[in-house]
Amino acid sequence: MTVTQKLLPPQVAKKPFEVQAPHGHSRQDHFYWLRERENPEVIAYLEAENAYTESKMAHLKDFKETLFLEIKARIKEQDESVPYKLDNFWYYQRYEVGAEYAIHARKKDTMVAPEQIVLNLNERAKGHGYYHCGGIAISDDHNWIAFAEDTIGRRIYTVRFKNLLTNEVLTEAIEGVEGDSFEWAHDNQTLFYVRKDPETLRSFQIFRHGLGQTAAQDTLVYEEDDESFYTGIYRSKSKAFLGIILSSTTTTEVRLIPTQTNVADFQPFVCIPRERDHEYGVSHFEEYFYITTNWQAKNFRLMRCKMVDIANRNLWEEVIPHRSDVLLEDIDIFKHFLVVTERKNGLLHIRIMPQNAQDYYLEFDDPAYTAHLHYNPDFNTQELRYGYSSLTTPSSVFAFDMTQKKRVLLKQQEVLGTFKAEDYTSERIYATAKDGTRIPVSLVYNKNTDRQQPQPIYLYAYGAYGHSMDAYFSSARLSLLDRGFIFAIAHIRGGEEMGRFWYDEGRLLNKKNSFSDFEAVAQHLIAERYTAQGQIYAVGGSAGGLLMGAVANMYGNTYGGIVAHVPFVDVVTTMLDDSIPLTTNEYDEWGNPEDPIFYDYMLSYSPYDNIERKNYPHLLVTSGLHDSQVQYWEPTKWVARLRELKTDENMLLLHTNMDAGHGGASGRFARLREVALEYAFVLDLAKKV
Repeated sequence: MTVTQKLLPPQVAKKPFEVQAPHGHSRQDHFYWLRERENPEVIAYLEAENAYTESKMAHLKDFKETLFLEIKARIKEQDESVPYKLDNFWYYQRYEVGAEYAIHARKKDTMVAPEQIVLNLNERAKGHGYYHCGGIAISDDHNWIAFAEDTIGRRIYTVRFKNLLTNEVLTEAIEGVEGDSFEWAHDNQTLFYVRKDPETLRSFQIFRHGLGQTAAQDTLVYEEDDESFYTGIYRSKSKAFLGIILSSTTTTEVRLIPTQTNVADFQPFVCIPRERDHEYGVSHFEEYFYITTNWQAKNFRLMRCKMVDIANRNLWEEVIPHRSDVLLEDIDIFKHFLVVTERKNGLLHIRIMPQNAQDYYLEFDDPAYTAHLHYNPDFNTQELRYGYSSLTTPSSVFAFDMTQKKRVLLKQQEVLGTFKAEDYTSERIYATAKDGTRIPVSLVYNKNTDRQQPQPIYLYAYGAYGHSMDAYFSSARLSLLDRGFIFAIAHIRGGEEMGRFWYDEGRLLNKKNSFSDFEAVAQHLIAERYTAQGQIYAVGGSAGGLLMGAVANMYGNTYGGIVAHVPFVDVVTTMLDDSIPLTTNEYDEWGNPEDPIFYDYMLSYSPYDNIERKNYPHLLVTSGLHDSQVQYWEPTKWVARLRELKTDENMLLLHTNMDAGHGGASGRFARLREVALEYAFVLDLAKKV
């Protein structure tokens, strides 16, 4: 190719296809055929797009490798988690130098005892382009583990069994199951698990499996017929109950199975009958059930009752009342303490409630951070383990004495190289949305960054499903900060940072608030001279990828570039197709397009349907061929249509991981190459290479 030749993007055929809505409206989708996963023409097109992306970024090949090695060099390769004690064993996981995956191990009685390898994931991953171990469940006698494996990336797991007395992995296996939802019964021979629908991937059945039998012999315990509900299973901290969780976007039902009955007689009983928009969770301690519930409490409250009274709400006793400015998120019960995770003003708080003393809160000093309860399996202890991280504080695990009110740092993520927390500044500021709502923004930057001049900003957001995006530490992110970037999280509506109403104002017919909130944050950062127009690089994934697509259509001129990871961009067509995984479970998030009101509203913002003949910012789009949540054809079609209609010469790149799904590459180092690709893209645009 001569210097005068122009590198052309791949061409893809247009094939007429009419997408018909039940109420009569129809649309032409010329790229609908790209959903034919087994069609060689589709695979060839994806590979051509990958080759095009590689060629367009060929000048960054050495820089990508530099970034990868730089990010990898900050990771302590030989590392170990904080051990936790379960009965007579200490369990932990560790990594070896050069290994992509963890080794799960244990020691009996003390940490100076000989080590036993529970499961070496590096050995299990051999021969697979993708590998993920979902959950690991330990039997009560500690002689067996059940573990779930996915070697495709589609989140369809196979459960296998290992005898920890002989170290033998059995040949028997259970295929097509949920990867993190299975539990042992008290007899150490019976496993309860969740099976998925092979087409929609909806988790809808609970089965009972006995060691030594085939999956075909397993007994169906429960089947959920409502296609908007998913099923899961958990075991109470007391080990007295197995809980079947049935959940849609805004409704919950819990059915409990007492574990002290004969396995063959297990019959789940309903805690509280299903009621639309009632969400609740059930914990057990001694003679009481503790219920976190939004019954007459939008931000949730905590109730308790005697076990026999759980179905009668008139007999519930209020432990923590509803508060309009505080969201009750989680609880952990100890013999003499109740520990509560709450969210106020967008920040998490851990509240300690002693049995016979005044409540108090743990103190956190950073302006923006995340905190969470760690695994605390013992009731009879005054030690609480919790995790903490901020934009400048690496991930940390603390042991806190709830009586003495003293904490001990058990472990902090070690960042190799020159990192010092004091070299970075974090801030919490607020932008004003177009309706006057204040939107929290978390920021971090290197103290050497010239704040007198506008700087490039990496602006991230999610804004869906009530999932709050708290400020967390990333050692990879240092490669941006040390090159002059400011990193920002826009805590837009659709999450739950400011309470339940924050979620409600960013879903269904309020979804466009998420998009305008993001733009309001960008404009505020420009107005306050953190950055300038064209120097903001917007990033989001999955439902956050929908945000990126909408922002590109509505406010594209603001941004110098956009990165959309596995973006959900073909909203209407996907929500009309109930054979696609997740669709039926998400009517309460996006709306049911069979209703013309929701159909028209979704159609008005769906990124794929609103592409125009105009200029768009530089775009990097990623996808996974085996993605079970956002099917690969959504970003593929979106890119194809953008190529057809956009009028600029800006880059439009599609990178599809042909071996992975929604989460991208597996392995702790392999996924860093995807980070390096993204960072190289934005750093190049910002002229920071």
